[in-house]
Amino acid sequence: MKPVTNNSPFSRKMEELHELAERVRILFNPPREYFTVVIPVAIAVLLVLWAILAGYPLLGTEKVQQGESAKLQQLKELEAQLGETSGTDQNTTTTSAAENQQKMGLDEIIVFAVLIAITPYAIDITLQKRRIRRKEELYTEFLFKLSELMRGGLDPIKSVKELSKTDLGILTPNVRIASTAMIYGKSFEESMKAMAQSLHSELITRYTTLVVQASYSGGSVADLILKASEDMRSIISIEREKEGNLAQYVMIFYFAQGIIFFIIYTLTTSLLPYVTQLGASSIFGVNKIAGLDFARGFFHLIMINSFFGGLIIGKISEGEARFGLKHAVILMAAGYIACAMLILPPPAPPAAQAINITPLSDQYSGVVSLPLKDAVQFKLTDSSGNPVNQTVVQFSVIPDGKVNPPSDTSNNDGIVSVKVVLGSTAGNYTILAKANGNTGRATIVAKAS
Repeated sequence: MKPVTNNSPFSRKMEELHELAERVRILFNPPREYFTVVIPVAIAVLLVLWAILAGYPLLGTEKVQQGESAKLQQLKELEAQLGETSGTDQNTTTTSAAENQQKMGLDEIIVFAVLIAITPYAIDITLQKRRIRRKEELYTEFLFKLSELMRGGLDPIKSVKELSKTDLGILTPNVRIASTAMIYGKSFEESMKAMAQSLHSELITRYTTLVVQASYSGGSVADLILKASEDMRSIISIEREKEGNLAQYVMIFYFAQGIIFFIIYTLTTSLLPYVTQLGASSIFGVNKIAGLDFARGFFHLIMINSFFGGLIIGKISEGEARFGLKHAVILMAAGYIACAMLILPPPAPPAAQAINITPLSDQYSGVVSLPLKDAVQFKLTDSSGNPVNQTVVQFSVIPDGKVNPPSDTSNNDGIVSVKVVLGSTAGNYTILAKANGNTGRATIVAKAS
């Protein structure tokens, strides 16, 4: 039975991209750092520049006083609900409320940029280290098998050639290249050192030099290579044991970061609101404490502590700060998500479209407790006077009465209509039409039956 091949457009496109990548690698041989450092950093810088040009503010620890006071806004909203203000007032209230919503700051964009810049490199060096560790483990097996072949009477060059015919895992291509180099006249020393250099491991390079020196020293070369294999295996075991012992300190750092966030969350939600209220009172004179944005300051503290804390973890656990970048990514991402959910105010929603809602007639009339003869119609237009279609409008009547339907969607001419049943009291009734925070009104004069 023939295997089924995937000839979908997606698979063909992926094959073409893979071939293109291989062609670029063969022709230009770009360093890995281009893809793990240069390109991510360039993207991060472009993101920050775009945010600056787009007007994202650099939010600090001082609150930006925008719009009107909270009490005045609440009063206007209450008046709008009672129908005592005009449509223009309602629009102003909605605009002010939107202004008081805090926009995402440039500091948050910088956090995203830092994560974009360091994440690819952090992943790459982590995978490279695991791959090198695996190569070192397989190299000990290579040395062991090399010593066994030499015990059987083969010289080092023939032993390497025999090993190139076996499966040595990810070392197999390197061993075969070394064997081919020996076939074409390269010395054992040159081929082995070239193989060690291609494996990018200081430990392998050190023991390869030892093996080469042993091949020229005479005596029991096989025993020296076997000893080198055992020593190398012991060093790898010690390194693994050390990393295992230091893993508990890594967990302590993570736990400490969690405690810091818990303390900051408790301060932000429980203690600081009372401190802010005290600072806002007239007893203390100038209101300085109430003008401080503690949540934003704590957010900066968590992000900075996460980044440098991750580097410290790498330095302690793996000997180099750069290996702590993966911890920095994890701590910064977790810290940002936690701050966004529990500490920082939500970002401002998109500004609603300003709509003018005007009745098609100046005044309607009817009889109490009966439906109007004609439906009440409103027209929706934008600031330029163009009709606004496909917009849902909610209807209500005050002081009492019924509307049918309770909502309607504007047609291509921006028209909506509603049928009204008046209340039982003679006088003036108001039909409210609301859409996107904008309100229009139509007056109905009710006469006694």
